[in-house]
Amino acid sequence: MAKSVLTPQDENFPQWYQDVVAKAEMADNGPVRGTMVIRPYGYAIWERMQRELDDRIKAAGARNAYFPLFIPESYLRREAEHVEGFSPELAVVTHAGGKELDEPAVVRPTSETIINVFFAKWVQSHRDLPLLINQWANVVRWELRPRVFLRTTEFLWQEGHTAHATQADANAYAVRILNQVYEDFALDVLGIPVLVGRKTERERFAGADATYTIEGMMGDGKALQMGTSHELGQNFSRAFGIQFQDESGANQFAWQTSWGVSTRLVGALIMAHGDDAGLRLPPRLAPVQVVVLLVKADGDSGTQAAAITEQLRTSGIRVELDDRVGVSFGRRAVEWELKGVPVRIEVGPRDLAEGLVTLVRRDNQAKAQVALDGLAPRIAATLEEIQAALHADALARREALTVDVGTVDDAIKAAQSGFARIAWDTAREAEGALNEAAVSVRCLQRADGGLPGSSAEPGLVATVAKAY
Repeated sequence: MAKSVLTPQDENFPQWYQDVVAKAEMADNGPVRGTMVIRPYGYAIWERMQRELDDRIKAAGARNAYFPLFIPESYLRREAEHVEGFSPELAVVTHAGGKELDEPAVVRPTSETIINVFFAKWVQSHRDLPLLINQWANVVRWELRPRVFLRTTEFLWQEGHTAHATQADANAYAVRILNQVYEDFALDVLGIPVLVGRKTERERFAGADATYTIEGMMGDGKALQMGTSHELGQNFSRAFGIQFQDESGANQFAWQTSWGVSTRLVGALIMAHGDDAGLRLPPRLAPVQVVVLLVKADGDSGTQAAAITEQLRTSGIRVELDDRVGVSFGRRAVEWELKGVPVRIEVGPRDLAEGLVTLVRRDNQAKAQVALDGLAPRIAATLEEIQAALHADALARREALTVDVGTVDDAIKAAQSGFARIAWDTAREAEGALNEAAVSVRCLQRADGGLPGSSAEPGLVATVAKAY
């Protein structure tokens, strides 16, 4: 492994994270506190996430739309719990165009209110249901303790909003998004094992009847909420008058869901897979899966490196040629390690003379000389091996740092370095004490790992952890 230019993880994990964000050219802090500038490499990763998620969202039947950034303040006040939950984070515009506004406008913290105004307009009959809408947008929540990608005043996300004829249909759809979109993406693309569960009443989304979540363990043993899906009941439909005529002609209030993931997933990717040399990107997500690194421009090495690059590109691999021979080989190798490109192919004149190149895996730094003949299928197979290995590494860490405990005190102690599993019946009355100890119940699950029907269901298991 090349000499690290990062703070070691076991010395200062938060500083390691900031080093990776900066030195892998992911993002910079914006000029207004809590904002961020996403640099091209960081944005390329987000674009890959968008593409994978958007395909899954559309497969679940939702269609993309766009709603305004500015929301009349009165809209938020229609659902009491919702406005109470978001009030401390709101950015409010009171002046524009050189004069005071007749009504202040809130910069969107989430879009339940404005979307439901239009749902009330669009939904008239049971034939209009289900109405399944998704939006890719930015939102603003005034963050007191910002950290790039994880908690920022402005961030990018998708937010889904749906209306259904029955509670059962709404609940099933909220769970479908959780499982078939978020969980599948986390496992299959990010390579991050996640706990799938229900939030406690204390932790659920403001205005929801139930919040479902996926929770990942990061490299330091802390939890990160990576995505949530909410069953909203009829709370918003009653507040905004979303009614439809059922098949008998009677008026009914719609049942609703909302759900979202954000650029926080980029932070999850860094912390779940990164090591002391930088990022380790899962191949299915990586904007660049392979870098062809020209060692020196001797003879026809440059021509052969370009030909190798084109061969891989033609075979469907996302590949980039680095022929900057004016920059030292060691410096370039460190740069690509920092960026987490899954495979590096080193092309030098001595290897080429023997019909070989050097293949370096980013996940474990293993090196091997491989033949040019059959290189593309060899690389494709290696990328799949790396994808599986990163998931296996993350799963092994989670299993090693998860313990079953019998008391709240033991849960607090175990949560200092990983996940603690405790009977919810034991922890239920102590949730406030857990929060005071800077740990929280991340999710509730049935003993078999399934989703609970309610937090009052007997026999539930709570996972307790420190969290980002």
